[in-house]
Order: sequence, then structure tokens, then C-alpha cells
Amino acid sequence: MRYLNEENFKLLEDYINEYADANGVSPSVREIAAGVGLSKSTVSKYLNCMKQRDMLFMDGCRSVATRQMQSDASGYFRAPVLGAVSCGIPKLAEENIEEYVKLPTALFGHGEFFILRAKGDSMINAGIDDGDLVVVRRQAAAMYNQIVVALVDDEATLKRFRPQSDCVYLHPENPNYDDIIVDSCIIQGVAVKVLKDLH
Repeated sequence: MRYLNEENFKLLEDYINEYADANGVSPSVREIAAGVGLSKSTVSKYLNCMKQRDMLFMDGCRSVATRQMQSDASGYFRAPVLGAVSCGIPKLAEENIEEYVKLPTALFGHGEFFILRAKGDSMINAGIDDGDLVVVRRQAAAMYNQIVVALVDDEATLKRFRPQSDCVYLHPENPNYDDIIVDSCIIQGVAVKVLKDLH
């Protein structure tokens, strides 16, 4: 992308940091564009390039964090443990949260995370055993073969996501189980890390 002006990278980074310091949240693409005097499409190009260069984390229209923002004072964030994955995902309300677990921002980056307790042995060949804690980034889309929390008929399941042209295969990592084949499913998040049950 040789046509991009290197000075604009610094301009965007400074604006995002200053906005976040003043408002407590990161700016939207529209707010960045207005703040630095560039078009939204131009800002989007720069932000995507900054993401590729590992200059910032970007997840959704408002979740933009520069390296400076990601290195917060504590270096940790709290993620709620919401129970067993085979029982579905309760609403993110205080009464449904078993506990909070502190996780390092340096390892997980920014975003909205929750933790589910794996139940059963359908994902053992992916290194997910019964009782393990699975850290999930909340998002509504996933790439082929990612391990996702998918909602099927009001029940959440942890499987590999393999969409086809006319259906979706939810693939278990255990030869004793068959694929779940559905017309569609709701993605509630993507598994990013497994915390092993050491008991």
C-alpha cells in the first residue's frame, strides 16, 4: 500500500488514544474520519493496514484499540464464567455468572470475552476435555474450521464450524460422534483458548 501516507498512521493513532482517554471508549470510524479530516473509506483503509501491521486491534465498528490502549495499567481484564456449554449460554447478567477470571490483555487483546465450562468428550481431539474452561470471544461470524459456540434449537454446542453452500456442518473432534448438520445456526462466539482443568 505505497500510496498511503505514513504520517496519517501517526495522526490516526494519536486521535484514537486522545479520544479514548477523554471518553472512556474508542471512537467509531465515522468519529475518527470527522476528527482527522479524512473520508470514512480512507480511514477504513488505514485502520485495516494498521491492523495488519499489528499497530492496533479492531473488532467491530467501535472496538478499536491501539497498542498503547491495550497496555493498560493492570495488564488484565475480567471475563465471566457462564457455566457448561452443553446447557446453553445464559444471558450475561450477574445472577448467571459463576465467577470472574482475570486474563492477561497481552495474551487475549481487547474485545468481549466469556468463559464456558466444557461438558462431555465430543472435542477431545482438539484438546478440549470435560471440565476444561474455554475462553470465547463474543462475535456473530466465524471462519471455516474455527471452533465456535453455535446455537442450534436453543441449545449451545462447541464444535468446528464448516459451512457449505446449502447447510452447515458442526464437526465434533471425536470419531465416536457424527457431524451435526443444520440449515443454519447462530454463532455466539469463537473459542480462542482452553484453560485446562487440573483437578
